[in-house]
Amino acid sequence: MNEDGYTLAELIKAFYKNHNRENGFEEMKILESWRSVVGDFISSHTLDLRIIKHVLYVKVDADSLRNELIYSKTILLRNLNRIAGSEILKDIVII
Repeated sequence: MNEDGYTLAELIKAFYKNHNRENGFEEMKILESWRSVVGDFISSHTLDLRIIKHVLYVKVDADSLRNELIYSKTILLRNLNRIAGSEILKDIVII
């Protein structure tokens, strides 16, 4: 808590809101939790992660892995949104 009585989390949320990124804090939690959700193997083959307009874009380096992730999209969405604490993600696109 700072001298004004705000926690760091409250200040970060206010910053994101002021910069038209109201879900920025939750989006960061999602991106940071990718490894714990998918495991070390998939994470090590993930080339890029981005969230744009409630869609998580995942770039991987193998077609077989891409197919596996597409098959698991529903479970991934549920687990990542649970970590965020709300329905931040509406879809996942595997590239």
